[in-house]
Amino acid sequence: MASVADFVRRFLDRPGSIDLTPFQRTVEQAGKLEAEVRERAELRAGEVGTPEFCAVMREAARRSLGERPFDVQLVGVLAMLEGHVAQMATGEGKTLAGALAAAGFALQGKRVHAVSVNDYLARRDAEWMRPLFEILGLTVGWISETSTPEERRDAYAKDVTYAAVSELGFDVLRDRLVTDPAALIVPAPQVALVDEADSVLVDEARVPLVLAGAADPGTAVPEMAALVRRLSRGYHYKIDPDGRSVFLTAKGTDTVEKSLGVDLYEDPSVVTEVNLALHAHALLTRDVDYIVRDGRVHLINQSRGRVALLQRWPDGLQAAVEAKEKLPASETGEILDSLTIQGLLRRYPQICGMTGTAVAVGEQLREFYDLKVAVIPPNKPCVRVDEPDRIYATAESRQEALLDEISAQHATGRPILIGTLDVAESERLDEALRARGLRPVVLNAKNDAEEAAIIARAGARGTITVSTQMAGRGTDIRLGGRPADDDEAAGQSEEHAAESDVAELGGLYVIGTGRHDSSRLDDQLRGRAGRQGDPGGSVFFVSGADELLTAYAPDESLPAADPDGVVRHKRAAELVAHAQRVAEGVNLEIHRNTWRYTRLMEEQRTHILELRDRVLHEDSAVQALREALPDRFSELSEAVGAEVVEQACRQIVLFHLDRCWTEHLGYLADLREGIHLRALGRLNPLDEFNREAAPAYRSLLDEVEQRSKETFETVDVTADLGDQGLKRPTATWTYLVQDNPFGSDWDRVLQRVAGALKRRKK
Repeated sequence: MASVADFVRRFLDRPGSIDLTPFQRTVEQAGKLEAEVRERAELRAGEVGTPEFCAVMREAARRSLGERPFDVQLVGVLAMLEGHVAQMATGEGKTLAGALAAAGFALQGKRVHAVSVNDYLARRDAEWMRPLFEILGLTVGWISETSTPEERRDAYAKDVTYAAVSELGFDVLRDRLVTDPAALIVPAPQVALVDEADSVLVDEARVPLVLAGAADPGTAVPEMAALVRRLSRGYHYKIDPDGRSVFLTAKGTDTVEKSLGVDLYEDPSVVTEVNLALHAHALLTRDVDYIVRDGRVHLINQSRGRVALLQRWPDGLQAAVEAKEKLPASETGEILDSLTIQGLLRRYPQICGMTGTAVAVGEQLREFYDLKVAVIPPNKPCVRVDEPDRIYATAESRQEALLDEISAQHATGRPILIGTLDVAESERLDEALRARGLRPVVLNAKNDAEEAAIIARAGARGTITVSTQMAGRGTDIRLGGRPADDDEAAGQSEEHAAESDVAELGGLYVIGTGRHDSSRLDDQLRGRAGRQGDPGGSVFFVSGADELLTAYAPDESLPAADPDGVVRHKRAAELVAHAQRVAEGVNLEIHRNTWRYTRLMEEQRTHILELRDRVLHEDSAVQALREALPDRFSELSEAVGAEVVEQACRQIVLFHLDRCWTEHLGYLADLREGIHLRALGRLNPLDEFNREAAPAYRSLLDEVEQRSKETFETVDVTADLGDQGLKRPTATWTYLVQDNPFGSDWDRVLQRVAGALKRRKK
């Protein structure tokens, strides 16, 4: 019966339906070769994907790292080598499996970029796995934010390069401005092996990476921030039920106009400033959406619960938040080029990856990357006990029950990991627990540099760890880890005995203080318990006041609670699950919508980069200007020499190509900003966007040709071209912009516009 079910599942091609039987058969045969391979003095992997390959890779890991890969790890390796995303549970050795797969690709002569979620993991994994690569005759390098161009070029020259996805993207963007082929850093993409594949390929897919130039100090709007602080919610402004949009009421409009002495609807620039200040004030919350540290605003990555390095909002909103916090505005600049993470990774001919939670996003992986999910079984059966959600009518009753549960479990000595939804909640919970005489350790975006040490201790007897999102932490929680207070425990003779009986206490107990918008984030949290067959447990505490329910099931209410405050009716759990599915659907639609608008731009970008490469590496610019202006070309060649003229031709065309592309990006940004309003005329905004973007790109190419000819006719090719109007930015900088922070799908825009029109008629 099982084989029939497997066949049907594969036939339907549902997420996680990849047939593992061939991989398992290969690994089983590799086991028979293990003794023979262990006797070999020199390891040669042989043909990738064969039993001998698996046996050699297992022996290489044993000799170099002292780790013998489990059979299921090798199955995961083979799945990745076939171009799939391997779903492997927490604690199943994804790092080693990924390294073995990277080595397999490299042994085929393919250049591998091992894509990580942050610099710390990129460096850690590269250095940890270096002995494995070296024993196989391969080289490995890594890149971080502080790497110099020379260090980056050297790292990319290795067989396997570990790097954070943002650094890979920034290097691609910086190469976009190179005017000398020798200055290029990133080689042609071949294989991307993505760690935390669901996070990188789905959660962050629509995040644009930006290269900016001609930076200026930026302009804050402190008077607007001061003005909106005086406005009252419900009276001067209202927030949409989904919490993504805010708008002035008629009274609010009157108040703002009197305060500023202007008619808002006759001055669009003032309207923009007011709206930005209102968004920053009403929709973005300190210690939830961002933190303030070292005099700067740092965004928080919602899928990971940590500081999003180099990430910022679009310039106007960024300045509004800085003004709200009474901070000086950070520098702004003209966007020279941008690239979404999805666009970056789709450049690679081969993509594969691994994560603990891929099935839930299997549809997106297939839709956007043509990837399938291979669900790898655990090495040991999971015995973790996942309790049903404990649902409460009010946030107050939920909080009291949560504190009681933590206190009761802690009294037994059982280690507890508490997952919170944001920084502010983690700090409130820390304060409440300390009021009860407990000593939790907090891990959130404010102290994420200490995360490895905190997580390493989270499995120790009596430890209470409060953490924001657990995705991408990269550190296993082992039962009986070091106690939270090393100094205090150093002299205790019973320390080792206390650690050894953690399993008898039930193992790590994971408590979620609420459900996330994504079921994957919940699964990643509970997956921290029960690694490698360890005992463990998990439970989530939910209240009817949670944002998940109020935002995504606003018209529904929980059934009545029992006298103890718990809602036990089965419809309560169904309502929570429904709200989560709605949230996931909204986020998927935002992803699809963003990709619909960026797909054409990515195609145009690919085309213009092909043109640029021909100018940079070939004589296309020289030939074009020679044919367009033959007399001028001959005259200059005779006067200063053909080599000088040819170099000037390249620089002229490259400058105008880059300049016109920058202007085109600005045009597309302005076009997209207002395109949704065309729905008022019963037009499809996406069709309208594409209808205007395509001819704009053709005009761009014509403009490059025209400007290049005009410059070539008048320029002094023996002098500095930068002094003759071809000056490039003296400095460039990179960042990630949180695109579409308020979910501007067209129907929401129409609601705001309709509201504005009604208010004007009154």
